[in-house]
Amino acid sequence: MNATGTPTVAWELLDGGVKGVAKKYSQDRGTALTTADGRAAVLTVADGHGSRAHFRSDLGARWAVEAFTSCARVYAREVVRRGDDAANWPRLLAEARTLPQQVVHAWRRRVLMQEANSPAHGGHGTPPSGAPEADLAVYGSTLVGAVLTERLLICWQLGDGDIVLVDDDGTTHMPFYTGPDMGDETESLCEPEAWRKARLHWQPLTGGPPPGVLLSTDGLSKSFADHEGFLAFATGVRAGATSHGVAAVQAQLPDWLGHAAKYSGDDATLAGAFPVPGPGVPRPQPHPHIDTH
Repeated sequence: MNATGTPTVAWELLDGGVKGVAKKYSQDRGTALTTADGRAAVLTVADGHGSRAHFRSDLGARWAVEAFTSCARVYAREVVRRGDDAANWPRLLAEARTLPQQVVHAWRRRVLMQEANSPAHGGHGTPPSGAPEADLAVYGSTLVGAVLTERLLICWQLGDGDIVLVDDDGTTHMPFYTGPDMGDETESLCEPEAWRKARLHWQPLTGGPPPGVLLSTDGLSKSFADHEGFLAFATGVRAGATSHGVAAVQAQLPDWLGHAAKYSGDDATLAGAFPVPGPGVPRPQPHPHIDTH
């Protein structure tokens, strides 16, 4: 926000996904959108578990994205309205901590509505012994989400997936990264009181321009031979957006994700947001194309 009260940052978005090689259909979902007149970005990706025990997890992932987006849009507008004053940050942080519970409840309501109309085990035998009347595991999914404004970045994660923050100079940071995954087990929306397992990253943006933010399902990072290769990809996406324009990167994104999916065999979905000068602030002219060689 400049001295006249005009926003100095708006957001441009990336959003794409591809089906894994030899898969019948994708278990991933994702979306990127702006709200509050472009002053806030909301990003989310979800990865349905996809195994036999989770045979409706594509629906679970879709409803996870819908539930997060609905709750996060309301929260993002509050962050824009109150977030310029640091005195409001403790209250906004407290609200951020309650958002996972809101999302899980909204997701479960949608799952139970589906179960009431078309029980998952109606054509697949009976629920496992000891399972609740509605077998939520059938719809199991992970969820990664973010709200980004000029002054604050807030991220949430339940289960696997990746969030990469990329600064102008190419410096990367992954707020939830703890090392390579050692197996296929992951936390899930279908677990009891799943919101208690959600992680939160709260970051005031006071030391320079906001970072670019990339969210992806784990099928993308697993397509690289090592962690450094994945970070180099994220840095390249940010560099391309800065040099050539986000629209040019968006046009290339299906090819990039498709190439990655050939290596991991898994679905790959990405949602991203990049800061651009706000209304009335000069912005660089993009190059006419991206050289992919």
